Amino acid sequence: MHAATLPPDALRERAAYYERIGARNMTPLWEVLGALVPPQPRTPVQAALWRYAELREQVLEAGRLISAEEAERRVLILENPALRGQSCITQSLYAGLQLILPGEVAPAHRHTQSALRLVLDGEGAYTAVDGERTTMRRGDFIITPAWTWHEHGNLGDEPVVWLDGLDIPIVRFLDAGFAEKGEQQSQPAQRPEGDALARYGANMVPVDYQPRAAEPTRVFVYPFERTRASLQAIAQGQPDPHHGHKLRYVNPATGASPMPTIGAFAQWLPAGFETKPLRSTDGTVVVCLEGRGEVQVGDATWRIQENDVFVVPSWHGLQLRAERDMLLFSFSDRPVQQALGLWREQRL
Repeated sequence: MHAATLPPDALRERAAYYERIGARNMTPLWEVLGALVPPQPRTPVQAALWRYAELREQVLEAGRLISAEEAERRVLILENPALRGQSCITQSLYAGLQLILPGEVAPAHRHTQSALRLVLDGEGAYTAVDGERTTMRRGDFIITPAWTWHEHGNLGDEPVVWLDGLDIPIVRFLDAGFAEKGEQQSQPAQRPEGDALARYGANMVPVDYQPRAAEPTRVFVYPFERTRASLQAIAQGQPDPHHGHKLRYVNPATGASPMPTIGAFAQWLPAGFETKPLRSTDGTVVVCLEGRGEVQVGDATWRIQENDVFVVPSWHGLQLRAERDMLLFSFSDRPVQQALGLWREQRL
């Protein structure tokens, strides 16, 4: 008999029972089963857009208020409107805009969280990972794998801004967060710039290299010029109706995701192309690196242009239309979902 049809005495008896078991820190599954095991994904995450042109001055203002050394990392977190106070853009991912000014160094540290950087604005900065520097150029996708020493510096004459993406919420959920500050502000150089890319990013690896399961990539920079060239080359063929021309970044030694918790993708849509709608279970953060167009996420529709960031919540329909040739970068928790057999995609 459904609870709504029970007589008043039975309802009172049931409520008293719930109160007694609640005093012993128990709750009846049958009262919450529908929410715990829903017929399809339900997410509190909200579709949202951050227009870089409107945010840039506030990012630069942070540089006038606090130094990179004092802040350790001068970042404005992009908080999902439905998850304010939780320092996350989706339930599993963190994102923020980081600023470093000329002459500054964001001091060396390491942590169990994996991180990516997507350079948006300015030139002259660098990231160093375990003693190797890479110069940061717009559109470059840079990784600092879990528990690797890393720092940022700016040897140029203009501010540099990049998008940070980390798996902080995943690590927080697992209560596995550790961090350590370096004894020195900057790491001593151990290898010349470009060494990791030469050793692991040219369809070759060192003869004694044996990758371990779920090991992050040794290639920690994916230059934008290579990404763009690859997308333009495949764009000579027919686009996929739901993705246009889309590639995923991989660990070149294994073909797996560059990081075990975060997948990253690059996408090219020729001018006038409109994707057919699709949805997937991985909440996704998307950046428009080139061009402009229109995006529809669920019931929300926005015009987007260079450096705009938007989030596509789990199981929300996504449709894109390019007004000019458009290049998009995105990242999500897809590798985690795929490893657990959870990831689904539906073409609408």
